[in-house]
Amino acid sequence: MENKESFTSKFMRTTGRVRKIFGPAQTSSLDHPMTDENQKLLKEQQAQEKALWETVTRADGSSYIVSRKSE
Repeated sequence: MENKESFTSKFMRTTGRVRKIFGPAQTSSLDHPMTDENQKLLKEQQAQEKALWETVTRADGSSYIVSRKSE
């Protein structure tokens, strides 16, 4: 009977070779404070999103968003 290499083993071997060329993935902690530049970009993104969507609140207190109609 033939011993076939599993998909997982092939994948791990391939990614190991890629790591030799490109090196390991860079990671940073997620609990550091945002930079001023990133905070500014986030606010700009949120403003753009807010311009595209409108929140509709039902009488029972639940809410949903709908696309704003371009007028």
